[in-house]
Amino acid sequence: MFRRLATLAVTPALLLTGAGAHYVVAPTGNEVRYRVREQLAGFDLPNDAVGRTAAVTGGITFDAKGAIVAAASRITVDVQGLTSDRSRRDGYIKGRVLETSQYPSVILAPTAVSGLAWPLPTTGSRTFQLTGDLTVHGVTHPTTWTVNATFNGTDISGTAATAFTFADFGLTQPRVPIVLSVADTIHLEYDFHFVPAGS
Repeated sequence: MFRRLATLAVTPALLLTGAGAHYVVAPTGNEVRYRVREQLAGFDLPNDAVGRTAAVTGGITFDAKGAIVAAASRITVDVQGLTSDRSRRDGYIKGRVLETSQYPSVILAPTAVSGLAWPLPTTGSRTFQLTGDLTVHGVTHPTTWTVNATFNGTDISGTAATAFTFADFGLTQPRVPIVLSVADTIHLEYDFHFVPAGS
């Protein structure tokens, strides 16, 4: 995730490849959520529809200067198992909006990072920006994520968030009788946990 060359102090992350570093999605601590404001019939106030899945795989690779190696960086989310607090909503989202039988995955291809020095810190928290190409429903669109990360040795955890519209990815806004209105903005959140490859 991270750019900018600092002094070449050797950290555990750098020792992973001898030149750069490769981090992979850890077996636990990962969840992707969509969040959309909706107004349901029979309710006085709008609420957030939230769907989530823990089916996340992939990793991020950095070169010796801390720049992302785009060709070797990809995070894949299996959206076939997205669930919220309403099964009818889940069926509609998967069948009519995301069409998960045809497009089962959402893919983030990280391309650059700004606001965080290299080598990576091994303690503390940082906030920075990650850019990457997001593919949803077969459509690829550039996105910028605000990342709040905590560093613990070589482990990296935290939350990344971005937002986009239905139209950005050619998605159809839900229109069913029980839903009076749906906001045009989709918020995507990723609670992440990355560890060095091979750890």
